[in-house]
Amino acid sequence: MASAQWNGTPIASSDDTVVVEGNHYFPRDALAEECFEPSSHTTVCPWKGTASYFHVVVDGQRNENAAWYYPDPTPAAAEIKDRVAFWKGVRVTA
Repeated sequence: MASAQWNGTPIASSDDTVVVEGNHYFPRDALAEECFEPSSHTTVCPWKGTASYFHVVVDGQRNENAAWYYPDPTPAAAEIKDRVAFWKGVRVTA
């Protein structure tokens, strides 16, 4: 079982993560939806495609663009479509 926490609050938990480049990608239904706000930020990975982001919000504190996902990944990264990974201080344990 993998879990993600920010500021001591669980924000995702699943026994169905996909690990790519050391990052656990969680299914969307494993997220505590109340802790996420959409972001307009995007980045491009040469082999995965364009990533979209969420802000993580816990107890009124916002961690901007701390979660990312690939809504339309390249064929090489199809296994992470619509799965969410974390950085910027989000603690992931497996």
